[in-house]
Amino acid sequence: MKVYKFGGASVKDAKGVRNVLKVLETNGPKNKLVVISAMGKTTNALEEVVNAYLHDQNVQEALQPIKEYHHEIMLEIFEHRDAPVFQKVKDFFADLENFLAHNRSENYDFVYDQIVIYGELLSTTIVSSYLSAEGMKNTWLDARNCIKTDSTYRDAQVQWKETQERIIEQVDPQALTITQGFIGTDENNFSTTLGREGSDYTAGIFAYCLNADDVTIWKDVPGVLNADPRVFRNPSLLEQISYEEAIELAFYGASVIHPKTLQPLQRKEIPLYVRSFIDPVTPGTAVKKGQPILPKIPCFIVKRNQVLISLSSLDFSFIMEENISHIFNLFHKFQMKVDLIQNSAISFSVCVDNKFNNLEKLINQLKATFRVTYNTGVSLYTIRHFDDTAITDLEREKKILLKQTTRETVQIVAIP
Repeated sequence: MKVYKFGGASVKDAKGVRNVLKVLETNGPKNKLVVISAMGKTTNALEEVVNAYLHDQNVQEALQPIKEYHHEIMLEIFEHRDAPVFQKVKDFFADLENFLAHNRSENYDFVYDQIVIYGELLSTTIVSSYLSAEGMKNTWLDARNCIKTDSTYRDAQVQWKETQERIIEQVDPQALTITQGFIGTDENNFSTTLGREGSDYTAGIFAYCLNADDVTIWKDVPGVLNADPRVFRNPSLLEQISYEEAIELAFYGASVIHPKTLQPLQRKEIPLYVRSFIDPVTPGTAVKKGQPILPKIPCFIVKRNQVLISLSSLDFSFIMEENISHIFNLFHKFQMKVDLIQNSAISFSVCVDNKFNNLEKLINQLKATFRVTYNTGVSLYTIRHFDDTAITDLEREKKILLKQTTRETVQIVAIP
């Protein structure tokens, strides 16, 4: 049993959908579970629908380009316009519009999860139908019937026992199954999501529950690179890394592998491969237990739009464990992900991700106890396995606000 995952970039157009067929033909369709993300930038477009809906703007205006985008892809890959897939896609949009017409909740996170899940439902329906039309037998599976979570909308936590039972019950490990990444349901059967880029995590969940031989993430890059090619020039391919190294890279913000993906795989020592869907015969990167990084070169990671918060006590007293505990309780309360910590006797600095837009509430509460300064829109740069040249090159033409060095890692908060 093998688990494949195709991201949005790999199914962003008709050529990409056809390429999924080619990859499956090359590697054999049997004993496969395929996890597919929303097509292209559909999730971003559906986020615009969420915003339009909650701000009483024209929802149909935001929804229409999404309908046209998927319709154009279907027209290109399906010979007959009366193929059942056209009605299936139409029904999904009708379901979405029904929610928009009858929902009464104003909770952004809840509304978000009920809307954005349609990106994955649409993409997998189109891909599954295309494979069937080309003679590749497969089963379309609604991941919401398998992956059960709590009700932390936009960042749901998996209920593992029930999830495993449902996956084993519904997946035939000898056949080809097409399912969605990113989505699940809570105990009330409301849709939930696992966090942005959570499709990789979905692949890890299915692999763990099915005792898969391995997981392959098909990307538009040759494998795991030592730097994001959209940000850094001339990145190099990492031929192999360990689970531990991959988790470190993911934690610091490397976008190739979702931070949660590796945890279930590591528990059962299931290998992960990151390969190119553009050149599917190349080996890509292998992520396995205990193997050293190869080649051992500096790895660069950048996280944009971060917030640097610096706190000091109002009476110049030491910031001790009790203060730090209070600070982290507030971070938890306002759903702030902490990416860097630095403290001295009377000051405490953190770089956080304001993912849930709670910064103003957090700052107001911190000001009751501390003197607070903060910078928004900063970038957090991380170099794993750094050398002097790597640091010098990275710092060039940047205003450095904070720098922290450990044995294997240097982190720099800077204004680009």
